Order: sequence, then C-alpha cells, then structure tokens
Amino acid sequence: MQQPTTRAAGPPGAVRGWLDALAVVLAGLVAMAAVAALGLWLAGADDLPDGGFPAVLAATLALAVGGDIQLDGAAGNFASVEAGISAMPLSVSVVGAVVTAEVFLRQLRFRAVAGGGELLGRIGRTVLLWLLALVLLTVGARHSFVVPLGGDLAQSLSGALGLTPEVGFHADGPTTVGIGLAWLLLVLAVTFAVSRRAPLPPALVRYQLAVRPAAFALWTVLLAYLAIGAVAGVLTAVVHGNARQNLAVVLLALPDLVWLAFGVGLGAEWHGRLVGALGLPVPEPLSAVLRAPGGGQATIDLGTLAEQDARSWWLLPLAAVLLLAAAFLAARRSPRTVRLWQHAVRFGLATAVTVLLVGLWTRVDADYGLSVLGVGLGQGGLGDLLGAVLGGDNPLSGLGSGSLTLRPVLWTAVPLAAGWGLLTGALGALLATRVRHRGEVPAGEASAGPG
Repeated sequence: MQQPTTRAAGPPGAVRGWLDALAVVLAGLVAMAAVAALGLWLAGADDLPDGGFPAVLAATLALAVGGDIQLDGAAGNFASVEAGISAMPLSVSVVGAVVTAEVFLRQLRFRAVAGGGELLGRIGRTVLLWLLALVLLTVGARHSFVVPLGGDLAQSLSGALGLTPEVGFHADGPTTVGIGLAWLLLVLAVTFAVSRRAPLPPALVRYQLAVRPAAFALWTVLLAYLAIGAVAGVLTAVVHGNARQNLAVVLLALPDLVWLAFGVGLGAEWHGRLVGALGLPVPEPLSAVLRAPGGGQATIDLGTLAEQDARSWWLLPLAAVLLLAAAFLAARRSPRTVRLWQHAVRFGLATAVTVLLVGLWTRVDADYGLSVLGVGLGQGGLGDLLGAVLGGDNPLSGLGSGSLTLRPVLWTAVPLAAGWGLLTGALGALLATRVRHRGEVPAGEASAGPG
C-alpha cells in the first residue's frame, strides 16, 4: 500500500518569499540602527532636547544609504536659514550592506545555480519592502528644536514679536528614496560579483571566473584598510584620551577616512574646505590641509598631507603592497589557463571601479548647524545669525555651525587606479605562476588515480 506523502510544515511558497525578503530588509536596518545609535551616543547626541534622538537616528540611516538631510532654522518671520547635509556615514553603510548581503545569501545556500526568474522574484520582493522602509525613514527623519531664550521676560517678548527660534531637519524624500534604492541594488550587485556562495543563473555562470576573483580581491583590500583604521582608532582612543569621540569616529565614519587614504595613496586627489571646528576628531594632517588660508578650496593629496606630516608618504607603499597582494590573490583564485594580460586587464578594471565607488562614497557637502545630528561643526552661521537678529547674548551659540566640503577629482583618480591595477595585476599573475591555483589538482595526484 502506498504511503501518503507528507509535506514539510511551513508557510506557502509566496508567503515564504515575502518573509525572506522582510528578513533581509529588517536585518540590514537593525544592524545599521545598532551601529548608528552607539556611534551617536558616543558623539553626545543622546542629550538632544525634545526627544530628538529617534529622529536623529532615522536621519543618520537615511544618510547611510545616500540620502540628503535638509537643515532649517527660523526666528518667526524675521530670519530663516536653509542648509543641508550630503555625506554618508560609511561605517553604518558597510555594516548594513554586509548584513543585508549575508542574510540574502543564506536563503540561497547549498545551491550552485539558481533560475533567473527566482532571483528576480527575490530581488523584486526585497526592493518593494526596502522602498517601504525608505519611505518610513523619510517620515521619521524629521524634527524641530525650540531654542529657549532665557528668562520669563525674554520668553514673553519673543512670543509677542513672533521671534521664537527653531532649528530642525528633515530628510529629502525623492533623494533618499531614489538613491537609497540604488544603494540596495548596488549592494546586491556587489554581493553577486564578490561572493562564490551566490548562485547565478546558468547563462551567467561562465562569466563568474572573469569577475569574482578580482572583485573579491579588491573587497579584501577595502576590508584591510578598515582593519588597519580600526586598530589605529582604538589605539588613539587609549593613548591620547578622548575615547568617546574617537570611538564615535570609528563607528560612524571610519571608511570615509581610510578609503580616502587608499585613494590618496594611489595618487588621487580630493578638493575641499573646512570652515569652523569639526565636532569629531579627524587626522590632524587632513584637518590642517582642509583649512586653506582665507577659507578657500584646498587640495588633498600625498604632497599636501606630507607637508603637514611626513608619515603620510607611507600611504603610497601601503597602497602598493595591498594592491599587489590582492592581485596575487585574484590570480591564485583564477584557473591557470587565464593569461597574464587577462589578469592585468581584469584587475585594472576592478581597481578603477573600486576607486570610482570610493570617490562617490566619500563626497561630503555639509553646511550649518550639524549639531542637530549630534555632531557640531563649531560656532557661527545659523547660531550667530539668529543671535544677531534676537540681539543680546547668543542663545544659539551652543548649536554650532560650519561648512565642510570634500569632492574627489574622478577624471584623474579613475585612470590612475586603472594603471595601478594593470601593473599590479600583471605582477600578481607572475607571482602566482609557481603556486597552486584554486581547484587545481597537482599532476602527481591526478596520475595516481583512485588507488
């Protein structure tokens, strides 16, 4: 007698697909929120008035996926200031990207090949839920702070004249949703390009050996810079004091600094300027270069950094050694049949794309009143303007303000990176000729057979 078949308990296929997508989105957001909350707390954002910390946390997550935050302040009908922040706290972004990718891949584990329709379905469901999360972030990243003026008389006069000063912020909806969607798609694309655990449709399997070794090797370089920077940040916090502020930099903006150092080590340039005092510590050579005389635009490269600290020249050999090691790793993970010039071209393209992304990720454009996000930029600007309108002592001076811009010169950085990749790719392939490649069986073992 035929026994009835039993089905494993669990939700139906369609429901299971949506639950999987929800797990990917929630895992990424929770990981980002945990890192951002700890970093903001260390930076001193936990004592913001009017219960503003949750909104500040939402704004930080919006920035981490590429969104913009608009700042505004007003004193009734007499004064108003509008400004904004466009800068990615890359520590938060990287943690969110890694957790999102890991959860997405775990749902596809033990599989070498996946159908294109299935992958598109999974990605589509994840994208829809991610868009909903971005909309909720945009709604939550909005808050205003009423600034007290002092005594009862000042409060009464300000109310009568309509001069009650307020400062606040809100996420720019179209930018946050649009670039946030691009952020998720980029994370998934990099996941499939880097990880050997990511199953591909049968039509794309033949291309994986041309992409994954070099992509994985460059990802390893970025991780190496993060590890070096984290060690340096912790040592600085222990040796030089100011531990909370230094650890806040590690948890919020470590990749912004160390990946910029990677690009500078390859000869790339950034242009920028800094007006006011940064609320969080950054390397002194970088801060000194950004403070160009007269508040003009400064050039950040090996030469200008070395003028402030000769140890900056070590960025050049560090970048060269790590790139060469990555090229060797890429060649070792490739079949021996791949020719030397192919290694060089693939590694050159991968290095160029990596530096392009690093340049786009490290762009900063921030003005005025950044302390509403828990990190002040010195004095002046919004606080001084409203204080001047109100007269007397400046009640907003504690808010802080300033200006920080940082933009890469991509038209030179990308070709330089490609040249470095071609050179180190060829050298790495030469070094790998005498070692066993991944998946390769030595001739002696192959000829011995099963016996």
